[in-house]
Amino acid sequence: MNKQKVLWKIFISTLYLSAFTFGGGYVIVTLMKKKFVDELHWIEEDEMLDLVAIAQSAPGAIAVNGAIVVGYKLMGVIGALVAIIATVIPPFVIISLISVFYTLFKQSYIVNKMLEGMQAGVGAIILSVVFEMASGIRREHNHLSMAILLTAFIATALFNINVIYIILICGAMGTFKALSDKKRSIQ
Repeated sequence: MNKQKVLWKIFISTLYLSAFTFGGGYVIVTLMKKKFVDELHWIEEDEMLDLVAIAQSAPGAIAVNGAIVVGYKLMGVIGALVAIIATVIPPFVIISLISVFYTLFKQSYIVNKMLEGMQAGVGAIILSVVFEMASGIRREHNHLSMAILLTAFIATALFNINVIYIILICGAMGTFKALSDKKRSIQ
């Protein structure tokens, strides 16, 4: 497939995903995985997990960060720019329209109930992502990664430790593991 077709496919895919994804960045990351890993086979599942980790640890919205890393992985800087533009257009248009009609939406019983229902659906989708990502770690029989996952969960859920510290510590642990694995492979 030539470069223009790939860029167009990235644009259309991320535009579509951004336009029809409600509930935040984790939902769009799941749909990106389905699109780019399962459907198009442009990215391996392990790579997608790595890209999600990068997107999550970077400042900013995870949907945009996810689009950046996927676009960059596929087509470099131009792919990242195309993915950013396509991901930002739908929320920009939707938020602009909502701001115009905010007072009408704010008082609507039907809209409030619709949003409550959407929140429940989004919770289910996020839970599905968690199980899918955790099963990927479990399938690899990577005991260290599973221990890190459980420790990070306990640290946030039970001890209310700031997520930034957990991300920094986990990043340092991953770096240490990568360096020690590299050192062992050299010897």
